[in-house]
Amino acid sequence: MFAINHCTVTPVRQEPFEGSEQLTQLLFGEVCEVLDRLPRWTKIRSTLDGQEGWVDFKMLTSASNLSPLTYNLPATTVATPIAIATAMETGDELMLTLGTRLPNYAHGTFEVLGKQYLINPSSVNTALSTASIASDLPSTGANADLQRSDLITIAQTLLNAPYLWGGKNAMGMDCSGFTQVVYATQGINLLRNAREQMTQGELVPSLAEAQPGDLAFFDHADRDPKATNISHVGLLLSSTEIIHCSGCVHIDTIDEQGIHLPDGELTHHLVQIKRYL
Repeated sequence: MFAINHCTVTPVRQEPFEGSEQLTQLLFGEVCEVLDRLPRWTKIRSTLDGQEGWVDFKMLTSASNLSPLTYNLPATTVATPIAIATAMETGDELMLTLGTRLPNYAHGTFEVLGKQYLINPSSVNTALSTASIASDLPSTGANADLQRSDLITIAQTLLNAPYLWGGKNAMGMDCSGFTQVVYATQGINLLRNAREQMTQGELVPSLAEAQPGDLAFFDHADRDPKATNISHVGLLLSSTEIIHCSGCVHIDTIDEQGIHLPDGELTHHLVQIKRYL
């Protein structure tokens, strides 16, 4: 059985209580598979990226006959940090955040579970590809340069968005939530965590060969030689600059060693670069 998140942003928690760790979030219209139920809580698996956790059942609408593909791979997403959708039947307004998918979009309207919504077309992006999360990516040839430029522009609209563990919306996001929602605006579905995102895409041999929009992955071997787990990801603006969410979304200097503060301190050790466009 499937369900759809009908709220702007819904926390997905490790355990079924409000004080439990937030693992990720569902954005409006995201589809999940129902795995288990308690009186107040529902255990779900996201059909978009496979993440599992517990959600307050009030945030979900059951949809037993739904096709997840219809909702996971539309070509149109919200492309501004915040947008307002208006229910055509009731006039109720709904806040949406960047990366929210808009099924059946056409000329400023979209539809979720039979409900029609209006949205300003200037707030959306009709992506140039609809790559599957199961694909190895990349991508789209002649359209790639245009998509990279669009990707960078959209990423920079999130500058100063605060860090939030498990977050993936403009009011709070973590490093991989940032990259996931920015890439969603190009119709490319990244997995949720940095170590998972690194399994996708095409390897870029060196920073000198990187292009804007490539993702760089890091560990903290600069602090602890034994710390070899991938713990951070950011989006390259050039071979010398990276935009990433650490404290907030901001731009830092990068070289073959990793990310540096303005005083030169190395904060993240560069492990690998991957390309998705």
